[in-house]
Amino acid sequence: MSDDPPRNDTLTAGLAALLSAKPITAADREAAALFVLDAIANAIGGRRTAPGRILTGWAAAEPRDTAGRAFVMGALTHILEVDDLHRGSVVHPGCVVVPAALALGSRLEIGGHGFLDAVLWGFEAACRVGLGVGPGHYRIWHNTATCGPYGSAAAAGKLLGLSAPALVDAFGNAGSQSSGLWQFMASGAMTKHLHAGHAASAGLLAADLASRGFSGPPAILEGEKGFFRAACPDAVPENVLADPAGPWALTQTSIKPWPSCRHTHPAIDAALELHGRIAGRAIEAVAVETYPAALDVCDRPAPETPYEAKFSLHHCVAAALNDGHVDFASFEAEARNRHAPLRARVRLAATAEFTAAYPAAWGSAVTVTLEGGETLGGVTLTARRAHALGDPEAPLSREAMIDKALMLMTTGGLGRALAGRLCAGILAFADDGPLPDLAPFFGLA
Repeated sequence: MSDDPPRNDTLTAGLAALLSAKPITAADREAAALFVLDAIANAIGGRRTAPGRILTGWAAAEPRDTAGRAFVMGALTHILEVDDLHRGSVVHPGCVVVPAALALGSRLEIGGHGFLDAVLWGFEAACRVGLGVGPGHYRIWHNTATCGPYGSAAAAGKLLGLSAPALVDAFGNAGSQSSGLWQFMASGAMTKHLHAGHAASAGLLAADLASRGFSGPPAILEGEKGFFRAACPDAVPENVLADPAGPWALTQTSIKPWPSCRHTHPAIDAALELHGRIAGRAIEAVAVETYPAALDVCDRPAPETPYEAKFSLHHCVAAALNDGHVDFASFEAEARNRHAPLRARVRLAATAEFTAAYPAAWGSAVTVTLEGGETLGGVTLTARRAHALGDPEAPLSREAMIDKALMLMTTGGLGRALAGRLCAGILAFADDGPLPDLAPFFGLA
């Protein structure tokens, strides 16, 4: 006899009902189109990296099914570390949801509005589950990998027109595939990209099977042997269904302006301000204030690879202070060597101000001491950020997001004219335009 509660009393049933009842406006679709643009641009930008070449070569070696296509696009989207992030859940929803929706939407020949609605559902599901896992989960588990399958299942379920019971089945089997450990950080392995790809394909597969009657555990989140019990020591289950009438999670998701871990961004922003105030003077010491989660992932004083440098607060702050900008070149060997002396003078601390505000706000402060104890005009050289640039409280403009997409696409090898046409086609989704064929860009033709 089953120990599960009735199917309509589970958290996944509540989530399915919440999604179905939530209204979608034209403004929501316009926002979703920009997030889709960002995700696709990230995927194209990731093609020329070492893991990107492996993925596209593997994809081209033999035909891929729909879930396989979602896997490749998802993995590519997460390579450059400049894809979106939802702060409260610490989930990168775009690299999971958009590839799943693209792969299945292309197969089903879905129009722009149907596609964008599915993306909104996917962001919502992934982020709501992420809000429920609690902070302890993130110390070992990569939230994008573990919560992402619920998002790809929701997006695929919307595209497939699943009934509420079938969507519960899809959530159950998506959640049973949740996985993704931070151990790759110890060696700088390529595993993080696999996390995004697997999350995209797992939920899609679960929804595809649910459309054919394949059952899944309805209490996958709260059950005695479910996700929260297994992997979340301080889960907050009530967060999954909280504030159902609030804005869509996609509109509360941040866009990253710099190609590094999002936990480094408020400190980068503060350091960029100080670069202009320092005016080339010698720096004796740098103090960075932040919150514990940033230290868990980005306390890396001597990064030895570009990937490690993207997860190093020491390096990111040193690059911003020295150069006044942070871009892809900031993490290569020449830059790592050049910034090493200043990087060694950077000290990190989790302080009460930013710890208390996290995860609702991701803030930081950077304080620079000039050599000889000098100050600049008698002003303390400190810059503070309550939020990172690209957060909903400090959003990037539409023009800035298009410029970022063009930069990523040209980095990935597209000519400027082709990149511009592709951007226009993607943004036309908001007007119910058709999905373009992106398969050739990823070795999926």
